[in-house]
Amino acid sequence: MGNLQPEDYSIVWIAPMEIEARAARLMLDREHKGNFPVGPGDDYVYLAGEMCGHNVAIATLPLGQEYGTGSAAALASQTKRFFPNFRFGLLVGVAAGVPDLKSNPPRDIRLGDVLVGIGDMDRPGILAYDLGRDTGDEDCLELLHQGRILAPTNPIVTSAIGSIKSNLPDESSLFLPYYEAIKEKRHPDGTFVDPGQDNDKLHQVDEDGSEHLVDRIPRPESERTRVWYGPIGSGEKLMKNAKARDKLRDKFGIIGLEMEAAGTMNRIPVGVIRGACDYADKHKNWEWQPYAAAMAAAYAKAILSKIPVTDRPRTSRLDKQRNKRNTRDWSDSDDDDIRTERRSRRDKAGRSYIFRGRGNQINGSGSIFIGGGQHFS
Repeated sequence: MGNLQPEDYSIVWIAPMEIEARAARLMLDREHKGNFPVGPGDDYVYLAGEMCGHNVAIATLPLGQEYGTGSAAALASQTKRFFPNFRFGLLVGVAAGVPDLKSNPPRDIRLGDVLVGIGDMDRPGILAYDLGRDTGDEDCLELLHQGRILAPTNPIVTSAIGSIKSNLPDESSLFLPYYEAIKEKRHPDGTFVDPGQDNDKLHQVDEDGSEHLVDRIPRPESERTRVWYGPIGSGEKLMKNAKARDKLRDKFGIIGLEMEAAGTMNRIPVGVIRGACDYADKHKNWEWQPYAAAMAAAYAKAILSKIPVTDRPRTSRLDKQRNKRNTRDWSDSDDDDIRTERRSRRDKAGRSYIFRGRGNQINGSGSIFIGGGQHFS
């Protein structure tokens, strides 16, 4: 098992939670065995592999670390520094879905649906809803610069999303096969199989604060999964309040709520892909997370399938190692010349200058050494 080289990876898939990272790993067409070299200040261990022809590194938070914008920012900052040929990233995982059944047409988001953070002329794709001015409204702040304080998603990612969206209403046919391939795979708590529409319960809070269960007709299996495009709210706190959720929805038009994108976007311009696993209310539970994580991962893989594979970086550390081996092989064939060269340098100046390769080297005294054991003063 050899070392993996950061220079060989230009796409980073961020999956903060363990179940999200498991889904991402299963999406790999081929896993690259080995480890990345780490040093002081490197706090994360990355998975790596090939997906749709791309070399992809998967980044996740350490076990036990709290989720949120701060943890995501630290992960994103170090990830961008670790991979010098970074091109773009994807933030893939679960989120709370925010339905709006009163809108026209109704935004009937169901658990397991895919939420894609895309902005428009009026709203950004990711809204940092807890960064703004306090106007006295305990549930909503006045956003700074109309919420446009985060970097936009890389254009190649939004172009790929647009290509998928152009297949409406059948865009699910582009990513469902990826989900089907992993749904029976095991994780510590079960599989990634759909928990079933009978277990999808949406509770609505009325103006007087009373709560009731919304009666929704199950979708036909051919329309089981839908994709929703729009702004996703990102904040530091886990939302479990239906009244606050609905205020954010009505004020900003958000389709989902999550906890990492606001900490990631200004460090890595990621595309944000989420699977709805709850409704940000007090009934939140973990039952839907595996299915939602797998569905988001399937859509993210479809994005990569739409992006052409670029040439591998020519100056990777792997290439440098190959060049070093080639130089060593050539040098061994001229071993006598090299020994002669070393003696002449040591005898003349009392210092040792070592030069191997097919090229010239000039030291500070004006001496010139030429590869192949020749020495001119």
